[in-house]
Amino acid sequence: MSDIPGGAMANRPVHFIWLLDCSYSMQGEKIGQLNYAIREAIPEMRAVAHDNPAAQLLLRTVKFSTTAQWHHQTPVPVDDFTWQDVQVDGTTNLGEALTLVSRELQSPPMPQRALKPVLALVSDGVPTDDWKAGLKAIDATPWGRKAVRVAIAIGADADRAVLQEFLGNPELQPLDANSPKQLAAAIRWASTAAVKAASQPVAGAADPLAKQPYAPPVLDDDDDDDVW
Repeated sequence: MSDIPGGAMANRPVHFIWLLDCSYSMQGEKIGQLNYAIREAIPEMRAVAHDNPAAQLLLRTVKFSTTAQWHHQTPVPVDDFTWQDVQVDGTTNLGEALTLVSRELQSPPMPQRALKPVLALVSDGVPTDDWKAGLKAIDATPWGRKAVRVAIAIGADADRAVLQEFLGNPELQPLDANSPKQLAAAIRWASTAAVKAASQPVAGAADPLAKQPYAPPVLDDDDDDDVW
């Protein structure tokens, strides 16, 4: 691939980064359903990527609990990506996770020709560290300010105010996932709509997600026992 006039057009990368809450409150069905939902969403992400051949979709994952660490550190093309299950451990150090990601949103290591990255945050609780400092670190980077952001609140105990501030746009709301089916729908939406938005260069400063239906389908057939 080459950027030289007359040469082949290079694919512009879209870096998709999951930020996953793996604290103890996620243990049991929540973490199991999260792993299942992301694994099942990968083929749909591939389909979206194939529909946007000028964009190269690259996936990574950060997990956060008592510490934050890369679960998939090297950007992997979606066609080559295999999901590896995350496990629960400890508290909810969201700020550390955001700071970790912020280091990858500088140029370099982000290429200047990249399309908007996608930051997808999933949490079921309240941060236990200085999350505002981590968010400031994200917002201080050029690619952090441009990023397409989505947030999923798992269950009634998720701090929606924190997730709303992460989104940074009053027109967008966190997706509520109060049951396994709603979580699967939210993950599917975040995995596809956000990639579509990031893959299309958008003129101006408007958030490309603001004009899209920002909610998973309403599911009223969940059993009461499955509500988180």
